[in-house]
Amino acid sequence: MDDQEMQLKVKRVTDKFTESMYVLANEPSVALYRLQEHVRRSLPELVQHKTDMQSWEEQSQGAIYTVEYACSAVKSMTNSGLYFKSIDGLLRQAITLKDQISNTQGRSGVKPPPGHHDTPTHAPPTSS
Repeated sequence: MDDQEMQLKVKRVTDKFTESMYVLANEPSVALYRLQEHVRRSLPELVQHKTDMQSWEEQSQGAIYTVEYACSAVKSMTNSGLYFKSIDGLLRQAITLKDQISNTQGRSGVKPPPGHHDTPTHAPPTSS
């Protein structure tokens, strides 16, 4: 081979080698630039989504607390039926005793104390 041809081949090899080195040296910075560009473009939207999700989570937690509180109130109301039956029985006994006292006072001629009204202040007992 002649000298000129050899120089041409060496130049091609060195040019290819230089180009490869240039690409290898710049590839990471190009990739980082692309990542930075993507993050800069998408980050505001992601932050907004995160803020929205936190707000929805707070609202959901409030709704869950309200539902749990309402459920416990309903449960305590269903458990209070026993107490209402007891109160009903005691009120019926009190009405019966009051009627007996009124009947006894009416037979014996004893006048009721001042301020006492003869009209009943209660509803007549209902049969259960």
